Amino acid sequence: MVIEFLKRGVCMRFFVYLIVFFSFFDLFSQLPIMSPFALSLGASTFVAGLVVGTYSLANVFGNVISGFVTDKRGPFIILLIGLLTNALALALYSTVHVAWLLVGVRFVHGFTNGLIIPAAFTFLANRAQPDKRGKSVAISGAFVGMAAIAGPAYSGIIASIIGDPSKGTPLIMLINGVIMAILAVLAFLLLRSVKRLKKTQEKSAQKHVGTMFRHPGIQRAFAGAFFLMFSQGVLALILPLKVEALGFDTKTTGALLSTFGIVAILVFLLPINRIFDRVRPMITLAFGISLMGVSMLLLSQADELFNLYGTMSLYGVGFAFLFPSINSLLIDSSKAAYRGKAYGYFYAFFSMGVVAGSYTIGALNLNFRGAFTFTGVVLLIVAAYTIYGLFKQQTAPVQ
Repeated sequence: MVIEFLKRGVCMRFFVYLIVFFSFFDLFSQLPIMSPFALSLGASTFVAGLVVGTYSLANVFGNVISGFVTDKRGPFIILLIGLLTNALALALYSTVHVAWLLVGVRFVHGFTNGLIIPAAFTFLANRAQPDKRGKSVAISGAFVGMAAIAGPAYSGIIASIIGDPSKGTPLIMLINGVIMAILAVLAFLLLRSVKRLKKTQEKSAQKHVGTMFRHPGIQRAFAGAFFLMFSQGVLALILPLKVEALGFDTKTTGALLSTFGIVAILVFLLPINRIFDRVRPMITLAFGISLMGVSMLLLSQADELFNLYGTMSLYGVGFAFLFPSINSLLIDSSKAAYRGKAYGYFYAFFSMGVVAGSYTIGALNLNFRGAFTFTGVVLLIVAAYTIYGLFKQQTAPVQ
């Protein structure tokens, strides 16, 4: 009887939101601990970087495969496989004793986690009411934001209590694995009755991936995802270094990142989230990425702690406008029959953006001001391109 109650639409959606939360919680809880863990196993700086980057690389493959399987078999089966295999992958950290073995485990972990997110977001998108799809993706963004705050705090606290990274990290990953295993059991009980699209609907929608990439709405959704995470990659690399150079400790970096996350969650959950259903997503996309670009330019000049908090708050508002906008744009520009594939590529661009951001800034060897200025200019160019596309749509002759 309890299971039947939980199978109702609202409860099922909330459960999928929980899957989204814990998938990103798993991702964000790795940030403070993975490099120290690799170094504790005797890894060089290069191998430690490989340990961190391999996860994102494998994530891309998992995202794309998840999208194809979701369209072919429905989101339930790939969601269940992703949760189960991710639980097993997290347990593998307890067996790692050498750095190169850790690289292999990271690949498996990144791949299995990549299977989950496109399927979960496809499930949510296919069941969102058309007039409330903006609010729906804003709520999912809030769960991502909460994971971004809670994940690093949770792993940081446990790691500091245990002290030894070679013991603390496997324990943290094992706890995450237990959570994933529980979610897999609940997913089997709650989501197996969800109906998938008929094969006849799928065939015509899956003929050409290239057709999807040529759609201007999907192009802008992918670009928004890529450059959103491009800026995140720059922040992850440069902000801690700038904060340290200004004489503050790592707690300050954590507080600054939490500030942007808290501001974003407020925008996601407060009544202002109705704007995502009332205003065209390309407009809110351009506004959000413009705010992020301006905040990056301000970060390049900020030397006082008060100014840093102010600019990270502005970045949080921009993030909060951009994330629902690109999701809404993807939903509006894709049909349900190939939405899994669209979300698979969408989150692959997320993963590639993180890698590209940190690698590009590292390759250009820019200082703090140069890195933030370069990123700000790039984001503003993307915003200008979005506004240009909106203008072209409005002035295009009616066929």
